[in-house]
Amino acid sequence: MTVQEKPRESLLSRLAPGILVAATGVGAGDLAGGALAGSRLGLACLWVVLVGAALKFVLCEGLARWQLTTGRSVTSGVFDASPAFVRWLFLVYVAAWSVCIGGMLMSACGECAQSILPIGDAAQGRYVHGCLHSLLAIGLVRLGGFALFEKLMTWCIGLMFCTVLFVAILSGPEPMALLQGLMVPSVPDARGNGITWTLTLLAGVGGTLTMLCYGTWIREKGRVDAKELSLCRLDLLVGYLMTAVFGIAMVILGSQLPVDEGLKGVNLITSLSDTMEQTLGRAGWFSAWVFRIGAWGAVFSSLLGVWQSVPQLVCDMLPSRTDGRERNADSREYLIVLLILGVLPFTILGYSLATVQKIAGVTGALFIPLFALSLLLLPRSERGRSAGYRHGLAGWVIMVGSLMLFGGLAWQKIISTLSG
Repeated sequence: MTVQEKPRESLLSRLAPGILVAATGVGAGDLAGGALAGSRLGLACLWVVLVGAALKFVLCEGLARWQLTTGRSVTSGVFDASPAFVRWLFLVYVAAWSVCIGGMLMSACGECAQSILPIGDAAQGRYVHGCLHSLLAIGLVRLGGFALFEKLMTWCIGLMFCTVLFVAILSGPEPMALLQGLMVPSVPDARGNGITWTLTLLAGVGGTLTMLCYGTWIREKGRVDAKELSLCRLDLLVGYLMTAVFGIAMVILGSQLPVDEGLKGVNLITSLSDTMEQTLGRAGWFSAWVFRIGAWGAVFSSLLGVWQSVPQLVCDMLPSRTDGRERNADSREYLIVLLILGVLPFTILGYSLATVQKIAGVTGALFIPLFALSLLLLPRSERGRSAGYRHGLAGWVIMVGSLMLFGGLAWQKIISTLSG
């Protein structure tokens, strides 16, 4: 009897985990933040997007290296080396982040969908569209499994990539200024706020807690051996390059179009589409609709990514079952978390999201420095030492720098958020 060979994956399928990182990590807040930074700093800040994507690439590569070297997730490694209460504190942290980010993503989907297909008045339409998008995501996650999820996210990221990049090119940036902004680091004064906006743009590139979901996606792809690390590095490189392109495109749009600096998140994105109709001449109407559809793809892919991956992340963080069985996507616990995540935010859609945004902002700001600290400590854990998990000199320098940089940004974010 001959052994049946494993079907050969396409290049797109092999790169899927990194593409999922880009599709989930880039949402309305990231796009709006890029536009605001572009309006204040111009094209001179483009290099910041590349640096931000590079830093998060290093952190995510550390996650993949740990998981493939030890066979354990980063959270499991932290919990094994910490007192028992750390697990429960982190579960509370994830619960607060999940409900708040769920409400914000549903609201963003509702806002984008309402701009494309209006239903009643704006508030009612946002609520109805947001609820429908959440229910649709629950159905897609349950019925199609990871294979359908992977295909849908690939289509969404393709839609985002093509539309946002197309509109950025159409806005007519100066080629030499574009090249200089990418290659020559500089920080414009921006009325004395240049450094603040530069650091804000740096922190906003490429997701927060969803970075941990990369570990569940490579497990779904069957990557369990350190020999697969080179493939992980390749797909992460592709994913963070795509993330950088989105950030660069939004900085270009912010620098070329009038931006209402009083708006935030998806409201600023939909406002930009209206601005395009008025300022881009004959191509304005077409550009505006292309951009609306691309923005919808960005926020729906983020919602779908969170709905698919966070329940598995929570299941992985729960204490092991007494019967030894894994909590996979077919388990009762996964379904319960998915339903809570997809339904509970319904209750906050009809209210002001100011408090929700504060909680999400604080929890999101804390994650990157905590993640960098965990990766720095894991080589000293018992499992890390026995498995030979270690960082090179460059890795140590970058992770320590990330801890200090993002830790300082987190402190500033918490103070400004709580006092605002």
